[in-house]
Amino acid sequence: MNYAKIKYYDVSNGPGVRTSLYVSGCRNHCKNCFNPETWDFAYGEPFTEEVEDRIIKSMEPDYIKGFTLLGGDPFEPENATRLAPFMEKLRAAYPHKSLWCFTGYDLEKHLFTGKLGDMNTNMRILRTLDVLVDGRFVEELKDINLLFRGSSNQRIILMKPTLEHDEITLWNEKDFV
Repeated sequence: MNYAKIKYYDVSNGPGVRTSLYVSGCRNHCKNCFNPETWDFAYGEPFTEEVEDRIIKSMEPDYIKGFTLLGGDPFEPENATRLAPFMEKLRAAYPHKSLWCFTGYDLEKHLFTGKLGDMNTNMRILRTLDVLVDGRFVEELKDINLLFRGSSNQRIILMKPTLEHDEITLWNEKDFV
């Protein structure tokens, strides 16, 4: 797996200051994607253990509130296989920091069903997350007033209650100030 970039002081992909990993590879090819260079699975640098260690180390300070995984798409099968053990390692290292992930795929249609990759691998990642932002970016539904997403079809899903109650639980933007 390759990654396109790492932002160590990201403030736009989740609440607070975060470390964000942009993975390479995406088959969605959304019209006017803000990262079209990440569609190519070969773009960027190899995601090695040294890179993992740098990310984990970057999250030590108290002012780093969490980690965000985006791309490209983390749930492309080639990426998910590599990311599942990393996300479990990250969650174990920082059980109280928030872990977010952005995907162009739909949670119920693709990730829960196994229509995209291995369902067990997807679930390993999903269980580590606090929040999943799902859904393709749709240019015609673009809304610059939305928090943490580009188009109104995308959802901000709280994963722990969603998995616990087997019912989609959305993040309440009103709670974010």
